[in-house]
Amino acid sequence: MKKTFELTHPKIKVARMVESAKHEVKKYLKRERNKKLPEGADYWDFDCKIGKSEQTADVIHVSAISQEIDTLIAAELNTFYLEILVKPAVRTFEEK
Repeated sequence: MKKTFELTHPKIKVARMVESAKHEVKKYLKRERNKKLPEGADYWDFDCKIGKSEQTADVIHVSAISQEIDTLIAAELNTFYLEILVKPAVRTFEEK
């Protein structure tokens, strides 16, 4: 998913547009996690970037998406860019 979310609409308030964007992201993550894993993979990993635009996007962890959206909204932006790339991954365990 590579998308620029618009937060302005003539009839819909910004809070509802933000809520809609967060819901779309959660729905996308759930849909991708439910896909069949390739052989040898343990889970789906996500490479995420978020920012004012595609050029200024910073790498973040998937669990920080909602917090970063809130941070960008607090800066009173009208749009933000979000990129989520899915890849299969294998868990690594540390020896204690």
